[in-house]
Amino acid sequence: MSISVENLSYVYMQGTPFEKAALEDISLQIDDGEFVGIIGHTGSGKSTLIQHFNGLLKPTSGRVIINDIDTSGKGLKELRRHVGIVFQYPEHQLFEETVYKDIAFGLRKQNLPEEEAKEEIHRVIEAVGLSTEILEKSPFELSGGQKRRVAIAGVLAMKPSILILDEPTAGLDPRGRDEVFGFITDIHKKMGITVILVSHSMEDIAKLVNRVIVMNSGRLEMDGRIEEVFSDIERLESIGLSAPQIAYLMRSLKKLLPKIDDKAYTVAAARDELLKHLKERGA
Repeated sequence: MSISVENLSYVYMQGTPFEKAALEDISLQIDDGEFVGIIGHTGSGKSTLIQHFNGLLKPTSGRVIINDIDTSGKGLKELRRHVGIVFQYPEHQLFEETVYKDIAFGLRKQNLPEEEAKEEIHRVIEAVGLSTEILEKSPFELSGGQKRRVAIAGVLAMKPSILILDEPTAGLDPRGRDEVFGFITDIHKKMGITVILVSHSMEDIAKLVNRVIVMNSGRLEMDGRIEEVFSDIERLESIGLSAPQIAYLMRSLKKLLPKIDDKAYTVAAARDELLKHLKERGA
């Protein structure tokens, strides 16, 4: 499913003394199967933007079209079956006695036959990297990372074509972060769905996505591939952001080693570039 945003503006509490413009004249296109990152400082409009992608918010002006469905019109029930949003700390929404019942909740509202629901629950729990043995446990007995994965499994069970994740690793330790990002990457590769990741971590964005959308004060500041956006460090810094830390290291190393390609934005890419340079020098 594709997302088309045309001259989108959104004003909170319009017509009141507390009126605030949150988005101004945003236009962009996200194609089926893309893995897109959205970055920006707090208050830049990231969360407001993604809430327009399944009709939680409706434009003050402009349009958002998801696979020919205008989010300002009818068809939102159908749309929300195809666009799944995972907000920060989704585990706070877990409430059932067992993991199985929690994942099954949405499926039962769709009146899915029990045997089909069971198959789907087993499919998604394995997709997020957990054993089916966990299904009979209470979600409140699980680790933070496991709870996060169960909550995301509940969204995946609805078979969305677009998966939107708003800071999906907030509050997790490094191991939990790696686990969550690992299965998100696997889901994108195996299922081919569109994934939109909102994150404050430039390192995570550089490692995971193919395209970066940069928001600044409610406007679309930058939109391009990783190397296009993160190579413009000065522009990012002018709006209070930064490139991944490895980009600064590579820029410094280039002063000592002029022949290296300093456009490496992950530790793995930097390592490969330095090993290549050493090999060429015969070290």
